[in-house]
Amino acid sequence: MNTAEMTAKIAKGNGFIAALDQSGGSTPKALRGYGVEDSEWSGDDEMFAKIHEMRCRIVNSPAFTGDKVLGAILFEKTMNGCMADGMPVPEKLANKGIVPFLKVDAGMHEEANGAQQMKDMPRLDEMCARAKELGVFGTKMRSVIHSANEQGVADNVRQQMDFGLRILDNGLMPILEPEVSLDSDSRGEAEAMLLASALEQLERLGSDQQVMWKLTLPVKANTYQALVDHPKVLRVVALSGGYSRADAVRELAKNNGMIASFSRALLAELKAQMNDAEFDAALAAAIDEIYEASRAG
Repeated sequence: MNTAEMTAKIAKGNGFIAALDQSGGSTPKALRGYGVEDSEWSGDDEMFAKIHEMRCRIVNSPAFTGDKVLGAILFEKTMNGCMADGMPVPEKLANKGIVPFLKVDAGMHEEANGAQQMKDMPRLDEMCARAKELGVFGTKMRSVIHSANEQGVADNVRQQMDFGLRILDNGLMPILEPEVSLDSDSRGEAEAMLLASALEQLERLGSDQQVMWKLTLPVKANTYQALVDHPKVLRVVALSGGYSRADAVRELAKNNGMIASFSRALLAELKAQMNDAEFDAALAAAIDEIYEASRAG
C-alpha cells in the first residue's frame, strides 16, 4: 500500500485499529494477561522478546487481516523487529492490508492541573525517519486528563497538537490521544472541555493537513461528533481505557462515526498456552465483535 491507499483505508474503511503498543511499564501486565508469568523472563531483553512473540503470533494469525483490521499501532521495538521469516513487521502488516502506526511518546510527567502531560521526545524526528523508512503511515502518543480543570485540559490538548505538527512535518499522520480517565469524577465536564480545546487546536492546521484523535468513549454518546465530521480530522478512534470488551463495544456502538482502537479489550482472552487453532478462534471472535461495533458506530 502506498500513502494514498493507506490514507483512504483509514479515512473510509470498515474496521478498527488494533493497539499492539504496550511499552516497558505496561509490558509485564500484558504478559501476565497472556499467561506468561514474571518468572518466565529475566530483564528487559527477555521481557520484550516474550511480548514480541505474542505480537508476531497475532500478526501471523489468519484472523488478523485487513478485511476487518484497518491498522495496527506498534511499539518501537516491534516496528524494528522482524517476523520469524525475517520480514519487517510493518511490511508484513502492509502485505496483509493493515496500515502500520508507531507509538512515539516517551511516557508522562506527574499530574499537574488535573492532567499528565507527555515528557519531551528528543528522538521524535529520528523515530519518524525510521518509521517512514519502514513504510509506517502514522504515529500515536498518549497523555491523560484526570479532572475537569480548564488549564490542565487546554495545556494537554495544546501539547498534543504541538507534537502533532512536528509529526506532520516529518510526513506521518499523527494520532493525538489525550485520554480522559474513566476514573475521573468529572469525566463528562472534562470531555466537553476536551472537545472545545480540540476544535480550537485544529485551527492551527493548514488547509491541506489532517490529524486523527484517539479518545476515551464519552459519557454522553456522540460528544465528539464535531471532530468526527471535521474536515481536518482523518478519523476519530476510541480507546477501551479499562472497559471490558463487552462494555467497550456496547459504548462504542452508541457513537456515530467512531471506530475502535482497542488493546486490552482486543487481547484479553488470548493465552500463550492456547494451541494455534484455539488462539486463532479466540482472536477471530474478538476481532468480529469489535469490527461489528465499529461498523455500528
